[in-house]
Amino acid sequence: MKAKKIPMRMCTGCGEMFDKRTLVRVVKSPEGEISLDLTGKKPGRGAYVCKNADCLKKARKKRAFERAFDVQIDDGVYDKMEEEISNE
Repeated sequence: MKAKKIPMRMCTGCGEMFDKRTLVRVVKSPEGEISLDLTGKKPGRGAYVCKNADCLKKARKKRAFERAFDVQIDDGVYDKMEEEISNE
């Protein structure tokens, strides 16, 4: 029997590859809203980050989500994402 392939994604903060299910998806909706997608099923363009606040801070400093989504993200959205990740 053939082994099932595990989907891998890169964390935008630390740059390491992880199993897709261990990461949190950040999604840009078709309306242009940026939010965390804890279920992984929201429609839109996605980027992934580790479930710790340090990687989110690294991605914020590198402006990785702004490059991935080609949009300017204000600080309030990042603060809200940090709060959601720390509460999880």
